[in-house]
Order: sequence, then C-alpha cells, then structure tokens
Amino acid sequence: MKTPERRIALDATYSIGRNLSGVGIYSREIAAALARAHPETRFLYCYRPHRLLRSFSTPLPPNAGRRLLRGSGPRADLFHGFNQRLDRRYRRTVATFHDLFVMTGEYSTPEFRERFTEQARLAAERADIVIAVSEFTARQVEELLRVERSRIRVIPHGVRQVEIAEDVPREQMILFVGAIQKRKNITRLVAAFEAAPPGWRLVLAGASGFGAEEALVAVQNSPRAADITVTGYVDDFELDLLYRRASLFAFPSLDEGFGIPVLEAMARGVPVLTSDRSALPEVAGNAALLVDPSSTEALAAGLRSLIADEDLRRELSRRGLERSRSYTWSRAAEATWKVYCDLLR
Repeated sequence: MKTPERRIALDATYSIGRNLSGVGIYSREIAAALARAHPETRFLYCYRPHRLLRSFSTPLPPNAGRRLLRGSGPRADLFHGFNQRLDRRYRRTVATFHDLFVMTGEYSTPEFRERFTEQARLAAERADIVIAVSEFTARQVEELLRVERSRIRVIPHGVRQVEIAEDVPREQMILFVGAIQKRKNITRLVAAFEAAPPGWRLVLAGASGFGAEEALVAVQNSPRAADITVTGYVDDFELDLLYRRASLFAFPSLDEGFGIPVLEAMARGVPVLTSDRSALPEVAGNAALLVDPSSTEALAAGLRSLIADEDLRRELSRRGLERSRSYTWSRAAEATWKVYCDLLR
C-alpha cells in the first residue's frame, strides 16, 4: 500500500513583498529550502487574506500549493507559524520566535506592544514546539512566556553565501543596514561617526521605522551631514553592491533576537562592529569588534580603531567569512525538518 503523502502547512504570509524584514527573509528562505530538500512532501504555503492575491506574483515550488489562512486553517499533518502568531492550535503545531524586544523595550506604540504580547502568549500556549532563532531568544521565551525548556529548540537563521567580487574596490565607507528606527541606535551611530577622520562616509541603508524622526534629525543637524547618506529602502542588487563597496559595517543595535545583517556583511568580507548585548555576541562570536551600544564614546573608539588598524580589519574579515559559512539556510531547514519528524512520529 502506498504511504500517504505528508502535508506540511507553512505560514508564508510575510515571505512576499519588496522590503522584507528579518521574519520575511526567514519565511522565504526556510520555506524554499524545505520544499527543495523534501520533494516527496506536499507543502501548503498559507497566506493571510491581505497577502493572498499578492502571493500569485511569486511562483511556488512544484511540490507546493497555495492556501488562504483563515478560519479553521488548512488540513495538514503539521502547521508551522513562522512568527509569534498562531490563530489556533493544529494537529501538530510549531511556532518560530525571532525576538521579544517588543515586550521588553519601548520600541513601538503601546497598542502594538499590547497586541504583540497577547499574540506571543497565545502562540507559546498553542505550539507543541517553539523554535527560537538564538539562545538569547530561547531564554526570553522561557522567562517571559513561561515555556518549558523541553518545548524549545534553538535553530539559528542562515545567510546566503556569495562570491566576493575582487574587481569592486572598497571605499572609505561605514555601512549600516536595517530599518531607521529607535531600536537600531542610529542617533548614537551618527554622533560616533562625527569623530571619524575626514574622507570617510556613513551610509544608512533601510526604510524608516518607529522613532525614525529622531535619527533623521540627528543626521540633518550633524556637522558631518554632507558625509552621511540615508538611502531609504534598497533592493537586493543595490544592497549587495553597498556591502561590496563598504570598508566597515557598523550595527550598534540596542536589541536583536538574531541580527541577519551582521552575517550578510561577514559573508561579503566586511569587518563588523556590533553590540555586546542581546543576541549579537552569540551571532558574531569572535569575528566582530563588540562595543557597548549605550556609549557614544565606545562606539566612536571602536570605529576609530577599525579605521586606523588595517591588520585588524583584515583579520575580522577573515574570521567573518569563516563564521558566516557555518550559518546556512539548508542547515536551518534540516534542523527544522528534524523538529517536524519528531512531532510526526
């Protein structure tokens, strides 16, 4: 007798669109890697009503179908919610938690914090297994949502491996990638950059988010305003070119559940300066210069140290390339599949 085909439902809502967040990148990459690695399985890419029509512009793998995510949900052996939202409990249920900084910091409106907290609490209750993208996030899920450690699996994000183009010259450019928002600590980065030697530029690449006004005013009022570029959203091609041109990558975020841009920069050979808190030391390891993000002086000293020390930049570039190779989406998908198999057993 033929073995029934497994049906795995995935919340692909946030995997489509131009300006993908970390959750969006994770959703897109994990869904694709799972379908690619397991052609014998039927995957149901599920979309909430406001994204379903838009999803038809994105082709699906041959072993995947499209479903509307509402009401009783799809009929499947297992459902995986790719963020902290599960509208109901399914036969077997997995939820991925990327971060809980909305619950611990004033990085969004009170209304959004309240809604997020309730969604996170319900998802933690309804999930058979919670996937956390870092040990830092796993501890937060355990402590803030009272999830037993036996129900948590740590599966880090991946990063796309790229060829480093030797024909693209590095410029005296410090690059930041991410939303221009309060949590990303842009105001202090701008102040720290003001101590950089003449000839160096700061490029802030990302769309505006919560608290962007303060950062943009800091740029406008900076004595180095002429050396600072705010690009707004950039597509993948433009972003890749920025990484290849940058001599330094600065990511002094106050709170991260993971920090994909750190690995993106490392994968392109850019030496990284980042924060010594939240999940960033875990992700960066010994392949980045870690500084206190709450101190403008520490940020400025870190930037000056990297600018002045070419040997240090070269060493961090080497370590970063090596570290980034251990974070792959195929490895993340393999670990996720193991979670599915454990539940389906």
